[in-house]
Amino acid sequence: MAAAAPSAPGIDIGIKVGERKKIAEGLSRFQADAFTLYLKTHNFHWNVTGSMFNSLHTMFETQYTEQWAALDDVAERIRALGFNAPGSYREFAALTSIPEEAGLTDSADWREMVRQLVVANEAVCRTARQVLDVADDADDAPTEDLMTQRLQTHEKYAWMLRSLLQ
Repeated sequence: MAAAAPSAPGIDIGIKVGERKKIAEGLSRFQADAFTLYLKTHNFHWNVTGSMFNSLHTMFETQYTEQWAALDDVAERIRALGFNAPGSYREFAALTSIPEEAGLTDSADWREMVRQLVVANEAVCRTARQVLDVADDADDAPTEDLMTQRLQTHEKYAWMLRSLLQ
């Protein structure tokens, strides 16, 4: 008989399991908000029309491409903490703080698209700040760093988009 393979050791990264769970739950909410924003941004990239088409089509593509890569970083952090990352529409819908709005695919005004993206980027920022606070309490520097990076990005996106409406 072959010897059984050793089982994986428990996670011992210096953060207690209860704290890791709270962080992972917050990151899951962040992931849901970030995915919802990604989907909305990609939708608007596909469907923008009007005088701002070229500028917004390019801006939306730049933003959703960056957002897609960041989703992987967040999911991998959740896994590193020892928990499963959300990955279905159902999970994202249950966890997100961003309300579902019409897709604006029928002759949508670009201003409404931009308005929705400002609001959604700010929602992502608020969730990131909540996770940052929990991570700080647990002395979880990698999650703090990740959320700080995401805050910088989404605050910048909100500012750039809002500038188009002023």
